[in-house]
Amino acid sequence: MTASKPIRIYGIPMDLGQLRRGVDMGPSAIRYAGLYDKLRRLGYTPIDAGNIVVPQVEQVGMAFDPAINARYLPQVTQVCCDTYDLIRSTLNEGDYAIFLGGDHSMSIGTVSAVSQMGKVGVLWVDAHADMNTPRTSPSGNIHGMSVAALLGDGPDPLISIGGPAPKLQPRDVAMVGLRNLDHEEKQRVSQVGVLPFTMRDIDEQGMSSVARQILDWFSDYDYLHISLDLDGCDPSFAPGVGTPVNGGLTYREAHLLMEILHDSGKVRTLDVVEVNPVLDERNRTADVAVDLVASLFGQQII
Repeated sequence: MTASKPIRIYGIPMDLGQLRRGVDMGPSAIRYAGLYDKLRRLGYTPIDAGNIVVPQVEQVGMAFDPAINARYLPQVTQVCCDTYDLIRSTLNEGDYAIFLGGDHSMSIGTVSAVSQMGKVGVLWVDAHADMNTPRTSPSGNIHGMSVAALLGDGPDPLISIGGPAPKLQPRDVAMVGLRNLDHEEKQRVSQVGVLPFTMRDIDEQGMSSVARQILDWFSDYDYLHISLDLDGCDPSFAPGVGTPVNGGLTYREAHLLMEILHDSGKVRTLDVVEVNPVLDERNRTADVAVDLVASLFGQQII
């Protein structure tokens, strides 16, 4: 019998990066949806590191400084620092790991950590580019600033988590599922040098072609980190997210992407973010998240 492969699970129940409450329950919802049983059947041994401690909104209040325009900046920074420290102290290069969110601001901590473990490409699966800064953000929500911060553009506390900025170069990033970008984000995505695929690209080219182009883009990278925001999927089958946008990845497009990524043999680490049980239907979106994780880590139709 082949020995099972350990896979580390980290919960980051962050809900400070955006205003719609509920994503702090995402890690519990995904665990409850059968994540561990699926992983065991695929030959993995889940090792749960528990949850990072995240302060509640009620503890820190709702004060907002429009001059900074980055809501809960000290608290989000601290959670991302704690996330970074835990990953760096427990995860070895080449290990498998899943980081359960929580809103997408947590990825500033996760990606800062895994980016130091080799030449790592990051695939951002999301309806949004998350490339705002306090200067351009209409809301001040940090979950919309994650990629910009990782590229070294943002408040000093965020961009310096785990060491000097930037954590990523534009060449290290591909995006898929884009369909809702602010004006300044459109310009940045077009000009900065990341590899973006909008829903129109997927409609015209098909997911298989898009996935192959992503893998070609990352052909000389050691491994891939996937940052999966469930709002990248269409809300018709993944309704429990805080910022749903119609016209997203279909069920089969999302699974095909995960299956092709698995076949590459390069995937080691994964964020699963923005599952909001408060807005969901009988934990439906968490079930979808678990199914997509299974496809990414080896579940096959035959």
